[in-house]
Amino acid sequence: MTHYPGLGAEAAGILQSFWLKDAAVQRVLEGFSENTISNFHLPYGIAPNFLINDRIYAVPMVIEESSVVAAAASAAKFWLDRGGFRTQVLGTVKLGQLHFSWSGNADQLRALFPLLEQRLRADTAHLTRNMESRGGGILGIELVDLTDLEPELYQLRARFETCDSMGANFINTVLEEFGNILQAFLSTHPGIPSADRQVAVIMAILSNYTPECLVRAEVKCPVTALDNVCQEMDGATFAAKFQKAVRIARIDPYRATTHNKGIYNGVDAVVLATGNDFRAVEACGHTFAARDGQYRSLSDCRVANGEFHFWLDLPIALGTVGGLTSLHPLAGLSLAILGHPSAAELMQVIAATGLAQNFAALRSLVTTGIQKGHMKMHLLNILQHIGASEQEARLAVDHFRDQVVSFSGVRDFVLDLRAKFPTA
Repeated sequence: MTHYPGLGAEAAGILQSFWLKDAAVQRVLEGFSENTISNFHLPYGIAPNFLINDRIYAVPMVIEESSVVAAAASAAKFWLDRGGFRTQVLGTVKLGQLHFSWSGNADQLRALFPLLEQRLRADTAHLTRNMESRGGGILGIELVDLTDLEPELYQLRARFETCDSMGANFINTVLEEFGNILQAFLSTHPGIPSADRQVAVIMAILSNYTPECLVRAEVKCPVTALDNVCQEMDGATFAAKFQKAVRIARIDPYRATTHNKGIYNGVDAVVLATGNDFRAVEACGHTFAARDGQYRSLSDCRVANGEFHFWLDLPIALGTVGGLTSLHPLAGLSLAILGHPSAAELMQVIAATGLAQNFAALRSLVTTGIQKGHMKMHLLNILQHIGASEQEARLAVDHFRDQVVSFSGVRDFVLDLRAKFPTA
């Protein structure tokens, strides 16, 4: 192992303990990033019983936060007997942008744009041919005039279909070629005055905001089917409180932030398990949540005519071929567990998982409160932190079965055990 200043033998031992015994797989992991000195492991779990469009899924989830997988599984089981989740893909369009500066006449540029678009498509045909053979390619190109916000600034905004691929490399390659074509077009077109034949390409890159790459997940049932949600209230009372909780997240950005974080507890866990980019997925979703100028809940709820309806619209761009999905062994296994889904099918599974997580969190909030269930899931972590023995842990789990769990309460219980039974 290479020597790193300040890294003692104990730290080096910890890092080495997380190296994989399979050297070939270890080399694959090290190839994902730079300056790799170890692996950072996260729990890999399964949430069973997800009924999505009449098909049962076992959903792989990678997350370090306790109670998330259990909550998703609980919500999935709850809706299993109530029709499950219905999902539909509303669009799969991805976007890319080429920003450039040009000092010429804006009207003239707009007039020439149809000819420029033809050139852009024709001269990138060699790059798009394979994607087009799979049903994808360039769907449209738009000229966006930004000169009212920044002098001489324009944008080519392109819409792409990348099928089961995330398509980042494809989109970025096409966009960079757009820059070369644009420069050649404006510098040689006879209708452009010689003084205006200079164009400065600023940057070319995909956008992670994909409001047209959208999936909806929903659950519905009669309000009476909610009667057994908890002992404290009937279905009608639960539905009304639940709807009000969602409404609060629609109108209050402070609540909406935590509300949407709960959705992404489920979403990110599946995105990670399948080797996709959770940072891009979250950035897109949060932008979408603020699309009308205020940050709002991504989910919504309606109770009317005796029916409970809870749904989520989620913008999410994914891939099931290429990238980590092909290289990371566990990402490949996750896709196999899900039945080797297409990108569109994976969008639906992830949206359903996010909705399940949101339902579970809101169900706790409007009934028993979030801490009772959440802290029970933390009990074993607390016991491990304070070094409880197996016998102390068993007694603590039994004691706190009907008690509120807190760090101080668990610590005091274990210390009291040790005082009474020194050998416990």
